[in-house]
Amino acid sequence: MYGGEFKISSANRALLEEFETNLSVDRSLSKNTVYAYGADICKLITFCNGKNIKDISAEQISVFIQQLYDVHLSARSIARIISGLKSFYKHLVLQGELEHNPMQFVRTPKLPKNLPDVLSHNDIAAMIESIDLASKAGERDKTVMMLMYGCGLRVSELTNLQINNLYFDEGYIRVMGKGSKERLVPIGGKTIRQVQVYLQYYRQVVAIAESKNTLILNLRGRSISRIYIFKMIQKLAQQAGIKKSVSPHTLRHSFATVLVEAGADLRAVQQMLGHESITSTEIYTHLDNAYLKTVIEQFHPRA
Repeated sequence: MYGGEFKISSANRALLEEFETNLSVDRSLSKNTVYAYGADICKLITFCNGKNIKDISAEQISVFIQQLYDVHLSARSIARIISGLKSFYKHLVLQGELEHNPMQFVRTPKLPKNLPDVLSHNDIAAMIESIDLASKAGERDKTVMMLMYGCGLRVSELTNLQINNLYFDEGYIRVMGKGSKERLVPIGGKTIRQVQVYLQYYRQVVAIAESKNTLILNLRGRSISRIYIFKMIQKLAQQAGIKKSVSPHTLRHSFATVLVEAGADLRAVQQMLGHESITSTEIYTHLDNAYLKTVIEQFHPRA
């Protein structure tokens, strides 16, 4: 499952698989997150020449972490690796595999609170207007933009969206979020009408037996890839003359920012985004404050 210079021993593999089961079943984490945890643990094993996980000392872990700093790995990546190792060794202690946690006194680096790039409504409109609706994929690409910006979807949530999860009469869609957790997200009238156009003039034309119930399809009638959506959004941003670094997640940030700036309740935004903790949503209050500061500086005569 994991690559590396050293083959993972059967003893280490058994501990890893047990931990991964705990992450996916008991904690309902996504496959990508579970894989990332496992890959980071394998980095430590490789660094220690394939040594048994339970025999790796706190000193060896400290040297491993120092090497991460020495190769100039980002603070965010180091924090993620440390977090994974802490969870893993805590699991081993709880399972009775270890008496003491070698990660007990390891500190996670403090991360800078970088505010995500957001786009204005005019930026989004310019991107949508740059779509060639005469092309076969035009209505599909417009639908992708409107769903992501209009509903604040993650790219994986969009690619996994099913037709039977559309409740247009009620004005909601059912979204499968991280950790297979479902939520209902409101969908506006303009986005509903665009999806209906897409269903009639694009999906109905390209759908094949393998399409099943998947909403967004590529030109071959199969589920659209995340890579395509990334490239499409970057291309539209470039065509619209936007200089910022733009990704699918930028549309999600922009969705949340628009709501907070308009005075939406933070708990409601949290629910729509599918954030487990309100802390994740609170970053948009910082965005709102930053926006207000620019308004004051620009328009207040005494600023």
